[in-house]
Amino acid sequence: MDMKQKLQEIHEEAIQKIQQIDALDKLQEIRVSYLGKKGQLTSLLKGMKDVAKEERPVVGQMVHETQSQIEELLDRTKKRLEEVALNAKLEAEEIDVTLPAKKSKIGHRHPNMIALEEVENIFIGMGYEVVSGPEIEYDEYNFRKLNIPDGHPAKDEQDTFWITDEIVLRTQTSPCQARTMERGPLPIRMIAPGRVYRSDEVDATHSPCFNQVEGMVIDKNITMADLKGTLDEFAKQLFGPETKTKFRPHHFPFTEPSAEMDVSCFKCGGKGCRFCQGTGWIEILGCGMVHPDVLEMCGIDSKEYTGFALGMGLERIALLKYEIDDLRRLYENDVRFLKQF
Repeated sequence: MDMKQKLQEIHEEAIQKIQQIDALDKLQEIRVSYLGKKGQLTSLLKGMKDVAKEERPVVGQMVHETQSQIEELLDRTKKRLEEVALNAKLEAEEIDVTLPAKKSKIGHRHPNMIALEEVENIFIGMGYEVVSGPEIEYDEYNFRKLNIPDGHPAKDEQDTFWITDEIVLRTQTSPCQARTMERGPLPIRMIAPGRVYRSDEVDATHSPCFNQVEGMVIDKNITMADLKGTLDEFAKQLFGPETKTKFRPHHFPFTEPSAEMDVSCFKCGGKGCRFCQGTGWIEILGCGMVHPDVLEMCGIDSKEYTGFALGMGLERIALLKYEIDDLRRLYENDVRFLKQF
């Protein structure tokens, strides 16, 4: 086979293969196969020494033209494939500007946080500070310094989550009161909101994890009248200026005397309704004068200083204020429910 015929076959074969290419990566393989250092045209040129001298210019010209035609076809095919790829990408990523924009869903505060901020603002307005403490607490602060020694029934009543013999998940935020009394300085006016843990079954009014807000005042000449006046003002700001308060004798190990406080039903004004179960009153919190033994265990002279303490369940405040009938609704994360607040 002479050089001219071989060149013609290479030319036709290259054109056929290039026309069948459907991907850019295959195009480079064809270019190397025909035009590379070891390509077919390069190898053909190495055989020019066997061509007669008078035919070499003609064959050389034919090789050059074939190389140019293959390169031109490769360039046109590359542009065509790049255009196809770009159109496919644009079609896949096409944006329909006539579609409505996506609405941003902006969250808001949880009912618990709304209630907590309101409670905090009321007490801050009366000169109290907000303090916090560890949720994993020592038995010393969770019980003993609150006048609940080993073997005291209150330890059983609160169904504590024990981690070790000396470490518990706090059952109340009262340990913050003990730590604040130890740390000082006096006088003290503080509230301590936070999560607490008790081994309760989950139902409409109970949960093993819930929130408390406890408060305390320690100063000279603090009396029960100060406690009643403070809580009466708190109730009026929280539930309305017509709210009345009532104190019933109770027992708490860390206060003496102790009381439960009721507020007049803000739905019926104290007349009696389904909301207050016909009594006209709603139990809201526990309170009392700080027990002298608690003061002494925290390094405060009970003969010179007195004080009062109070404690309430934050969820209970939220349930009452927003008329929610089931505690579990606060933790089910149902957006349909939460967006009402």
